[in-house]
Amino acid sequence: MKKTLVIGSRGMLGQEILKIFPNAVGWDRGEINIVNETQVNDKLKNLQPDIIINCAAYNAVDACENEAGFALAKKINGEALGYLADACLELKATLVHYSTNYVFNGEREQGYAEDAESKPISKYGESKLLGEQEILRRSNLKYYLIRTSKLFGQKGKSEMAKENFFDAMINLSRKQGEIRVVDDELSNFTYAPDLARATQSLMAENYSYGIYHITNENPCTWHQAARVLFDITGKKIKLIPVTANTFPRPAKRPQYGILLNTKLPKLRGYEEALSNYLKV
Repeated sequence: MKKTLVIGSRGMLGQEILKIFPNAVGWDRGEINIVNETQVNDKLKNLQPDIIINCAAYNAVDACENEAGFALAKKINGEALGYLADACLELKATLVHYSTNYVFNGEREQGYAEDAESKPISKYGESKLLGEQEILRRSNLKYYLIRTSKLFGQKGKSEMAKENFFDAMINLSRKQGEIRVVDDELSNFTYAPDLARATQSLMAENYSYGIYHITNENPCTWHQAARVLFDITGKKIKLIPVTANTFPRPAKRPQYGILLNTKLPKLRGYEEALSNYLKV
């Protein structure tokens, strides 16, 4: 049996990956500092994993726009991938890494296939692209580079874990009878357990190494998703569609961030996944 290591194991995705790979070793920030090259080399050489699944990331999108935030993002999302990739080459291990639709500028209404040109419009997107480039520039590396978007699921146990969109909407609805929600940014939601299962299938079915787009089907705006949420829960709430400019934020978001999956079986629609999530 191949030895699997999950890095970022206390995050939303990492905890789901551990459920799918029950014999995997899980490391979080307390066990490994991925921006410390020496520590990465020493710890991985000692463990000797066959597969490394990296779920660690700096994903404070707006904080990346300031100098300190971007410096940290470049280390965690960019440089650290070079350390992990080199360690994988040394160990002849497979690297699985997750990237984002934010590597695209969001101008293509029809969405982005796996081979589309990357042109990030935010510092966060730049940092994630740096990580992709670290992986792609190493020939002979065995890798699955998975782009995804708008992850939701059970909140991670890490102190840096963020609340997902649907939980945020439910909490807001307890405090106010109407909510303004952005209705001019279109992309796909991704249910963390579905992404974890798809990751396992990717390797179990021996797909070629390379770039893959994995999201739930049926792209939507934030407003449309909120409408689906409250239709499922039956809660009466007034949702007001607004433009993204209504909520000025430091980082630009892709207006059309749809990730087109042209290589794998399609996942179910996010609506069905959301129904499952709300029953958990």
